Amino acid sequence: MIRVLGCSGSIAARCHTTAFLLDDDILIDAGSGAGELRLDELARIDHILLSHSHLDHVLSIPLLADTVMKLRMGAEGPSSLRPIHVHALPETLDALRKHVFNGVIWPDFTRLPSADHPILVFHEFAVGDVLTFPARGGLPARRVSVLPAAHTVPAVGFGVETPQGLWVFTGDTGPNPALWQALHGQQIAQLVIETAFGNDEAWLADISGHLAPQSLARELAQLDGEVCVYITHPKPGEVPAVLSQIRALDSQHLIEPLREGQRFHAPAKEN
Repeated sequence: MIRVLGCSGSIAARCHTTAFLLDDDILIDAGSGAGELRLDELARIDHILLSHSHLDHVLSIPLLADTVMKLRMGAEGPSSLRPIHVHALPETLDALRKHVFNGVIWPDFTRLPSADHPILVFHEFAVGDVLTFPARGGLPARRVSVLPAAHTVPAVGFGVETPQGLWVFTGDTGPNPALWQALHGQQIAQLVIETAFGNDEAWLADISGHLAPQSLARELAQLDGEVCVYITHPKPGEVPAVLSQIRALDSQHLIEPLREGQRFHAPAKEN
């Protein structure tokens, strides 16, 4: 199951930035939406997959590490700590080390409570990798593909394997022919794609590595078949205008806004 914790391009009341929960232990991006989880739910997160380094996608990691460290520690103390594994591009992990976990913005939780037993462990991946997460508590093994994105910083999207096909999250991206090449011939169950700006700000979308409805139309024209498409990342206050422009598109796909709290019930494929 995939649960939408946040899908807004910024914050306001009932608007939280990007975060998805896969089953109960894998967080896909760590925006402010992660704060919607209860304490016991936060403590169950074993893995975080990051699409890129921008604040709206990583801001919950420092507070999450601080919140759950003691809860994930056994009676033996730090030596029994179950770490949270953070998976991202090398450039994304480097940005976290330099600009977040630097002792100025936040303590370095890759060395706390001790260098030998930290609460956060970083793992590099590359576009094209397939990440496999083991079965747990009745949940079968999960497989997640790392997909290309085209943004202002190194970035990726993700494809979660389900029996119905891939659940695809594009991450923050502008026009991205490499994504459609990677998805060619694959069965797509749902596509979550960003549209951050309206057509009146298409110029801003272009220079900031995002989509507007008119560029979204060109992207979706490269997607085979008829797919359920969900729009994410519009800014608070701009949602009605962006959705109105999207609904005016001539598209073969069913296009709907993504909503916080939405759940995609698709158990992972058994190996």
